[in-house]
Amino acid sequence: MKKFVFAVGALFATMGAAYAQSQVTQPSAVSFLAGMGISGGGDNLATARFTNGTSQKIKAGGGFYFTTGVNYQMTQEFSLQGTVNFHVDDTSANNGSIKFQRFPLEVLGYYHINDQLRIGAGLRYVSGAKLSSSGAAEGYNTKFDDTLSSVAEAEYFWVPNFGMKLRYVKETFKAPGIRDVKANHVGISGNIYF
Repeated sequence: MKKFVFAVGALFATMGAAYAQSQVTQPSAVSFLAGMGISGGGDNLATARFTNGTSQKIKAGGGFYFTTGVNYQMTQEFSLQGTVNFHVDDTSANNGSIKFQRFPLEVLGYYHINDQLRIGAGLRYVSGAKLSSSGAAEGYNTKFDDTLSSVAEAEYFWVPNFGMKLRYVKETFKAPGIRDVKANHVGISGNIYF
């Protein structure tokens, strides 16, 4: 719950900074972007059980993601975006930790419905997907094969330099000797364009 509150707070802080910046400058045909988001979904990879009786699940599609990349406005109606991302779901206590991390590269094409709303779809290539653990949680250690996934999303621009995205990713991870892991997930994020 603390992570969720932090993510929502960070998104609103980002939105305020973007609004202040938008009063000075408008995005150009080629702009850089940086953002962060939160996602949920996918198969359960591991469950951390705490001494106070609570537990937390590590999901194949869950966690926080951090984004950086380039957006290219080809015409008034169409744009392309390429991003490098870090996506992680983790939990830790004094006596151990569990983490699922991956490094997605994405290329998406967008159709602009109007100046504030665009919809897009594209491909996501994920490398370095790894489940690891330590301490009392030792035993969750799996490296997954690289995978190609599909993405669909909508982005709403509150101001010209700040957009919030709602997205769906259809994803499956594979590793030798284990069943396929479904990582389909929904995410919400905020991006600043500069």
